[in-house]
Amino acid sequence: MPVETRAVESRTARSESAPPPTTRDGKGGRGPRVGRRRGRRDGELTVDELAAESGMTVRNVRAYSSRGLLPPPRLEGRTGYYGPDHLARLTLVREMLDQGYTLGAAEKLITAAPGSGTQALGLYHALMSPWEGVEAEVFEPRALAREAGVAYDPAFIDRLVTLGLGVELDDGTMRIDNPTLVRAGLRVISTGVPVEKVFGLVPELVSHADAVADLFVTLIRDSLWVDFVQAGMPARQWSRMSESFEEIIPLAGQALLAAFQASLGKAVEVAMRDGLLRVDDEDEDED
Repeated sequence: MPVETRAVESRTARSESAPPPTTRDGKGGRGPRVGRRRGRRDGELTVDELAAESGMTVRNVRAYSSRGLLPPPRLEGRTGYYGPDHLARLTLVREMLDQGYTLGAAEKLITAAPGSGTQALGLYHALMSPWEGVEAEVFEPRALAREAGVAYDPAFIDRLVTLGLGVELDDGTMRIDNPTLVRAGLRVISTGVPVEKVFGLVPELVSHADAVADLFVTLIRDSLWVDFVQAGMPARQWSRMSESFEEIIPLAGQALLAAFQASLGKAVEVAMRDGLLRVDDEDEDED
């Protein structure tokens, strides 16, 4: 047999005796293609989990999504996965609604944020942080009267409701939204100041407080917010805006308290001086 023929036969024999090529499944045929693992990623939630985490219903989540408050989820097959930004947006909506804001107000804040619900939520928390510690308390009406040192009278409770200081609940108790303010008034009444004089002071006190609050809000708006908006609300400045609000708002309260203490001291000094002079004048007249 020629050498060339033997070489061809040798190659053919080796080819026939060699095992068939295998794939990753170890079988002779074409196995399944192995790609990257599919499924949820770290921190992602299904729509049911997102609803539970945000304190809403799935129906709410879908409604807000259709309104454009939430970006589309990441899809894996027919399952949508939601991330931290979705949760931040829904948390912001729920908290603002709980505080009495409209859905439109929440929508404006979310829309203003440069694509990040987390930034919008951070700014809202910065604005609200000084008041997060003020929690409503529930009292028995008779306990309020006792704290004021007066006999229980339904008219006393009605006056609190009329002034917007309390809300009567179905079980007969009363919810006080600003217990610090109410307790201060009750303590003043307990010193002997007539109830109606204290209650009569409340509207004027609130009016002055509103005026001072407006001054500080105007200061923040004209000094910080307007420039921020005119600059196009750049993403790099959102964190700085939150920090500024966190610093300024508590300082506003401190400034108001310091100014009030100084003014109260002057007023007491003037009242005492004028009162003493009047007493001296009366004594001279008697002489």
